[in-house]
Amino acid sequence: MITISIRQDGIEMKGHACRKENDGIDRACTAVSALTCNLINSMNDLTDDKIESEAHSGLTMIKWRELSDKGKLLVDSWFLGIADINQEYNCIQFI
Repeated sequence: MITISIRQDGIEMKGHACRKENDGIDRACTAVSALTCNLINSMNDLTDDKIESEAHSGLTMIKWRELSDKGKLLVDSWFLGIADINQEYNCIQFI
């Protein structure tokens, strides 16, 4: 199970989806990771927001002091994608 905490000053994700298919690929975890990496890259490349990020297997943290409207839109878009993944795989707990 992936736990995600979304706060005013950042996002923290822990865990793994643990939804491996017969071929050994965990598509849910891969999708969450791809969306989250894209969020970090987009915030760095498309906004002037100052963020700090740390990503390791089973742990990702993104922190900011203040988000621009663009930054907020990117986080909202990321959340919609994460919610869709959870609807399909039921692998995320929001805390």
